[in-house]
Formats: sequence, C-alpha cells, structure tokens
Amino acid sequence: MSSDLSLQPHPSFSGRPGPLLVVVADGVGVAPPGTSNAITEASTPTLDSLYATELYTELAAHGPAVGLPTDDDMGNSEVGHNALGAGRIFAQGAKLVNKAITTGAIFESDVWAEAIEHGRNGTLHLIGLHSDGGVHSSLEHLYALLRRAADEGVMSCAVHILHDGRDVAARSALTYIERTEAVLAEINAAGPNRNYRIASGGGRMTITMDRYEANWKMVENGYMCHAHGEGPAFASAADAVETMYAESDAGDQYLGRFVVDRGAGPVGMIHDGDAVVFFNFRGDRAIEISRAFEEPDFDVFDRTSASGDPAPDVFFAGMLQYDGDAFIPKKFLVAPPEIDRTMGQFLCAEGVKSFAISETQKFGHVTYFWNGNKSGYIDEHLETYIEIPSDNVEFDTTPAMKVREITDETIDLLRSGEYRFGRLNFPSGDMVGHTGHLHATVEAMEIIDECMARLVEVIDELDGVLVFTADHGNADIMFTVDKDGVRHPKTSHTLSPVPFAIHDPNYDGEYHMIEAAAGSDHGLANVASTVFNLLGYEAPSDYNPSLVQF
Repeated sequence: MSSDLSLQPHPSFSGRPGPLLVVVADGVGVAPPGTSNAITEASTPTLDSLYATELYTELAAHGPAVGLPTDDDMGNSEVGHNALGAGRIFAQGAKLVNKAITTGAIFESDVWAEAIEHGRNGTLHLIGLHSDGGVHSSLEHLYALLRRAADEGVMSCAVHILHDGRDVAARSALTYIERTEAVLAEINAAGPNRNYRIASGGGRMTITMDRYEANWKMVENGYMCHAHGEGPAFASAADAVETMYAESDAGDQYLGRFVVDRGAGPVGMIHDGDAVVFFNFRGDRAIEISRAFEEPDFDVFDRTSASGDPAPDVFFAGMLQYDGDAFIPKKFLVAPPEIDRTMGQFLCAEGVKSFAISETQKFGHVTYFWNGNKSGYIDEHLETYIEIPSDNVEFDTTPAMKVREITDETIDLLRSGEYRFGRLNFPSGDMVGHTGHLHATVEAMEIIDECMARLVEVIDELDGVLVFTADHGNADIMFTVDKDGVRHPKTSHTLSPVPFAIHDPNYDGEYHMIEAAAGSDHGLANVASTVFNLLGYEAPSDYNPSLVQF
C-alpha cells in the first residue's frame, strides 16, 4: 500500500473497544407511513428505536448524491454501494454514457468503428433492458446508437429487448415497444433497403439478465433466443406481450421469451461476423451474457442450437466494461468511472481486519461495488468475504431470503474477536420489494427487524458500534393509486431518502449528529468519513464530510 493511504488518529476519539458493524438494509427507504409503505406497516420495534435516538438522520440516495444525472434518477444498489465504499461521488453509468453521447466520444472510439464495420457487412445486434427506468439502461442511449448506425451505413439492425416491469410499472412493456417501433419505422423510412427491427426478447427475470451466477439457465435461455432464434414465435413483439398478458397476470419482468417470425423464420438470428452490442450500462446483470457471447472457450452451457448450429463467432462489445478486474467484456464503448482510494484500501493500509457478508443476490455489492468496481480481495490476509448462496426462487415466496443466515454468520464473526470492522447487506427489502407483493415485503421487514435486535444485542455485549443505513428506497412505496382508486404495484426503486442511525451503547455525548440543513446534500458518500471517525481515525481530506461532529 502506498503512503497516500495512511490515516491519522482522530484527535479526540479513539473508537470503542469492540467492532464497528455497518448494516445496509437494501431497499429500505424513508417515506410517509401509509398502507403502501411496507416498512411502516411492519412491526419493527428495533428499527423504531434506532430511528428515535439523537444519533439518527436521513441521507440522499439518488440522483446527483450518488453520481447520477438528475434528481429524477432513482438510486440503485450498485451506485449506492460505490458511494458507501468510496466516500466521494463519482459520475456513474447513465451520466458517463450521456456525456459520451453528447460529446460524440462514444462514436469516435475504435470499438464503435469496429462494430459498425461488422454491422455493414452483416447485422448489428443491440441487446438490453428495454425501458426508461434509468437503472440498467436508457432508451435514449439505444435510440442514439440506432440512429448513428443508420447514418454510418448499417443497413441491417436487430434489437433484442428485455422487458423491465421492475424499475418501471409492472406492465408497461407495450408502451416501450410502441416507442421503439416508431423509431425503427422512422429509420427505415429515411433510406432505401434498411431493415431495422425488433427480433427477440423476454422478461428480465426469465432470460439473459442473471447476476452473480445465481441462475445460468436464464442466460442460456436468453442466448438461445437471441442468437439462434429459439422460442415461441410471434408476428411482432407487441403480439408476444399481448398474448402473454392474456395468459397470466405476470408482470413484464417474468414474461417468457419470444422470437419475431413473420412467416419466413426468425427475423434476427445472430450469424458469424455480426456485431453484438449489449447496451446496458449497469454491470451486475450484464457480465454473464457478455461471457456467453465473448468467450471462445465458454463451457458453462452448450451454445449449440437445437438444430446443431454452433455458437456464432461475433464481434461483441458492452456499453461499459462490466468487470474491470476480469476484463468483461474486453471491448466496450464508454470507460467506467475510475474509483480509487476506497474505504477498504485505507483500512487495509492501516492493518485493520474486516469482513463483508451477504447472500449471492447482494454479495457483489458489499465486495465488488464497495471496493470501487474491483473484484477479489484488497488484502486477503486482512479481509474475509462470505457469500451465502441465494435460492433460485421468486422472492415473495421466501421473504426471509437468507437474512437469518447472514445474521448467524455475522454474529460468529463479531464474537470471534478477530475483526475491527464488518459490513453486511440484508437484501430482502429490495429483492422482495421488487416483486410488488406488499404482505411478503412486510414480512421481510419484520424478519430484518428481528435480526437487527440480535445484532444490537451482540454489539452491546462486545462494546462495539452499529451503523444502520440503506442504499436506496424500494419497500417504502409498494403501490400507487390512480384517480379511480385502483392500486398499481410499484416494483421499482423510489426517490426516498434512506435512514442513517448509529447505535453506540457507550455513547455519552462525545459527538453529535450534524443536522442536515434544508437542501443539504448529505448522502451515502458521507458514510465513509463517519465510519472512519467512529473507528478512531480522521477521514481523508478529499472524502465527503462526516455526519458526526466531536
């Protein structure tokens, strides 16, 4: 470790004898109480107690506070954990791509030029989440790529869409399909012999967009659909969605795969020499499909079609590089933010032993994203990372998820006496909240509260400190009500602030929470400095200020 990672002792506070634990309750925002708020509808005496002390405040977790373009941009787990671990605000996903498109830099890269060359000689395929939710992708980014490809002479372009229904309204796919079909029609009408079309798709929780290797079958189903045209055939994407809507009450994220076939076979199979661009900017659900298209020796599943056709040899690129350490993908259109000097790097430089733990669905958030989009350990001699395997189920059927198991393991780590600092993620407020099922999310919150009571008890026993916060809202608004009084499930994140509470059993007024003034920009990036202070260190001078004052 270099000398610029050294920390100075705090001049008036040396920390507590026991460990400091940060609990990130994923998706637990702060919104007015009411029947749509799963958090306030739940019985949560432990959280209520934490929220009622003088060591409590609320933090911004969306928009510019986490590096996103505007206050209309919902936060998400990735940028939230980046901010928690980095202690500063870095331009993120959509903001990076917006700038690259505005300046034209995205179209001046060698990767774009090579994709266009392959597209001119074959077909350019664009795959990604098809909504304006702004968490994984943007329709405006897709449309910019489509229009530029047409301007540069690409005659054949196939769009493979992944329905959202999670970061946007549960059944909104038809609106987005209509919007995209209009753009494709405009492009086709502007020049002779252009063939821009929607070729295949399906729900984001059914095909293609798995993460953390939780369900490779999703990726296989998506790959076979996009590449080989395997799946139920429909005359159009709208026909596919309308048919599936009539057959079940499933939201868009759970719709089955489809292939567009107007009578002469699939309209957008992927062939040798084609270009494939995955236009999501968020990394977690883009890594596995990138590997399936990019790796020549890929062996997780057989990429051969049902009719015996081998995997097509394509030029593949991502909107961003989704894993900078593993170099996935090798080619990308926009460089990711370079996040350096993270909390973990400073603590390792000081020889502080730490642990990070969650279940599969959020394990990468307390490791990879917390560490500035870097895989693996910073120092394997000082750090312990524990992943508890997630179940491959719809999470409203198991609202506890692995919260109790995470708690059991955390208590063992705390009581071992080996660790000065630990962090965990309870995923259920977010993952169950995304299903839109209010009662299941209420149950999830009550289990979180039950486990928080156990953690508070152990922190008291060990004379430590517990910090409770969240990365964004979700469970705080579970449905909206239209003018006719009809409830509509809200499966997306919210723009709500998140809680920040310190439980310090030895607290005797040595510090106080800085009160957020009107318009305050206190957000998740302020947490790192606060943690350093509570551990007995001064925060780095370029970090966002601490939330406590001594």
